Amino acid sequence: MLGIGGWDWLAISIYIIGTIVVGVYMASKVKNTNDFFMAGRRFGKPFMIFFAFGAGTSGNDAVGVSSKTYTNGLSGIWYQWLWLFCTPFYWLIAPVMRRMRCLTTGDYFDARYDGSVAALYTVVGVTQLTINIGVIQLGAGSMIEGISDGAIHRNWAIVAMTVMFVVYGVAGGLAAAIVTDFIQGILTVILSFILIPFALDAVGGFKGLHEGINDESMFSLVAPGEINMFWIVMLGFNALIGIVTQPHIMGVCAAGRTEMDGRVGFAFGNLIKRLCTVAWTLVGLCAVVMYMDTDVRPDFVYGQAAADLLPQVMPGLVGVFLAALIASVMSSCDAFMISSSGLFTQNFYKRFFVKDKPDAHYVWVGRIAATAIVVCGVAFAFIVDNVPQGLMLFFKLQGLMGAAFWLGLFWRGTTVKGAWAGTLTAFAILIITSRPFFHEWAAINLPDMMIWDGKFRDSWQILSYLIGGFGMGIIVSLMTQRVPKEKLDIVYNALRTPVDNDEPHHPVPFTLPEGVEPHPGRKLINHPDLEIPRPSAIGISGFIGLWVCVAALIGFVFWMAGLGA
Repeated sequence: MLGIGGWDWLAISIYIIGTIVVGVYMASKVKNTNDFFMAGRRFGKPFMIFFAFGAGTSGNDAVGVSSKTYTNGLSGIWYQWLWLFCTPFYWLIAPVMRRMRCLTTGDYFDARYDGSVAALYTVVGVTQLTINIGVIQLGAGSMIEGISDGAIHRNWAIVAMTVMFVVYGVAGGLAAAIVTDFIQGILTVILSFILIPFALDAVGGFKGLHEGINDESMFSLVAPGEINMFWIVMLGFNALIGIVTQPHIMGVCAAGRTEMDGRVGFAFGNLIKRLCTVAWTLVGLCAVVMYMDTDVRPDFVYGQAAADLLPQVMPGLVGVFLAALIASVMSSCDAFMISSSGLFTQNFYKRFFVKDKPDAHYVWVGRIAATAIVVCGVAFAFIVDNVPQGLMLFFKLQGLMGAAFWLGLFWRGTTVKGAWAGTLTAFAILIITSRPFFHEWAAINLPDMMIWDGKFRDSWQILSYLIGGFGMGIIVSLMTQRVPKEKLDIVYNALRTPVDNDEPHHPVPFTLPEGVEPHPGRKLINHPDLEIPRPSAIGISGFIGLWVCVAALIGFVFWMAGLGA
């Protein structure tokens, strides 16, 4: 039926029923907004690892990477590995987010600046996650259409998956997302690696891969065309600037019991994703040989490979693959849905309209907002042309408020008007440099190294809006009224003070528990206006260890690329 066998439907049904049961059960645990938006901050390292992995990984990633690898070669890996060089910094970022003692990242902008900047962030944050929900759904729908040989249209697949994750996510909030992500994370790892042995066997191993492609540039991590070294550097830098402004990162870092739970979860959950990216890339390379004489859409490559390879192994494997795919979608979209609804509820609805209602009221507003945001995300999925295009749009949007976040974190002199100016300047540069008239002008007037395929390169566009955003943020801050010292002291006192293992939740962000004195902290640069903390021994050792892991991953891919040559 629909190109999928009875055993496959059984595997899918077991997964779907189990997930919905978990969501309904977790709904009984939701008592207040802290439970709904931050899961009560009660999860340990294993759950936080798979929550970070699940929230940041979806079948859409496999589609995007395999699609780019299919067209560009091994360098297509950078469409996800652009976050690779950020991973060691996650070890340092996680405790900072936890010490904010916030429900949303919008709470940080409200406390550091004012409600207007929090509202601006709410608009940007909800927009980027809405787009990401749409892109993820598009990628998964494309894969399902490919694996069903066109019997299931991707639009119908998108609608069906949406209903599933909305049901359990709206019911159980972030706790349901974290618990289901533990299972879904394992299934996503299965999704990533299940095809590799069969795909390699189909092309004759690594030797057959090299003989079939017969173009050594396809096995280069740095290509002479679009994905050059400057592209990798700039997209990696933008990833570091923008990762903290993704709304769901607050939950990924702060839903654990302790700062160490957040560190381990954020860093190692994403390290697992970097490893899975290697698997997606390898499938994309195998597909170049498998479909050399056929007309397969790049977006459909991963799904088509699964449809061609898995049924030959044993009945039900396609169902396991689809269950893993659906799991990867739901594990990301549920976190995005809850985080964006939290932004709307806490930093817009409650901040400006209805302030004094019981917590239960805001939980229901969050549920309604979550549903509305997902509907908008699905609408975007029907509009965007392809997965890599959608990924790049989301990636650029996340950097727009990076200047306001980082300048506000490290420099007391950053003002409200400076935050607005930096964000709007970055947005204006992004819009202008994306328009056809600018691409035409750039192709004629700018050096060739800044142009690719007749358009202004993404890497130079990113450099432009980051310089504009940070530069204008600093200039305007130097010329405008500062945020009151008393307000800033509350923020920086909380950021310096570690979170106790049994610290109770306080409804007001950046509030230390009663009887706890602010930690004096240690600055890296002893200047009254700078708040750059000196890393602890745990911070430094973890940071170095993760760089070793990054180097090992790159070395492994170089070694793998030479196998069979």
